[in-house]
Amino acid sequence: MNIGEAAARSGVPAKTIRYYEDIALIDSADRTANGYRSYSEDDVHTLRFVARARGLGFTVAQCRDLLALYRDRDRSSADVKAIAESHMSEIDDKIAGLRAMRETLAVLTRKCHGDERPDCPIIEELATGKAAGKRAK
Repeated sequence: MNIGEAAARSGVPAKTIRYYEDIALIDSADRTANGYRSYSEDDVHTLRFVARARGLGFTVAQCRDLLALYRDRDRSSADVKAIAESHMSEIDDKIAGLRAMRETLAVLTRKCHGDERPDCPIIEELATGKAAGKRAK
């Protein structure tokens, strides 16, 4: 099947498929006599695998590792679990960072009068890194 059909069947855009081939995340497709890419059912399955992994936020490097483990019938599930647990830890760190950002914004928006006056603790924080009303120690 051509790249358009592989894209439609896998849910991965053709441009992304080409990118995955360029970075050797997936094997380059076979070429027909006229030079067009030709994909198999196995290729579509691999693309779906990568799409699901990317949908869970795994990095390209992690996807590469997961694909290698998927292809290795002698793999240890502990290796797969370690990748997933590491990724969950990264997600937890991102969530904590987002919560801290949100709290900072919540404090700043509570301090901002939101009226016609020019003074604004949000702008002050962005400009100086010091929220209006805070005193240097």
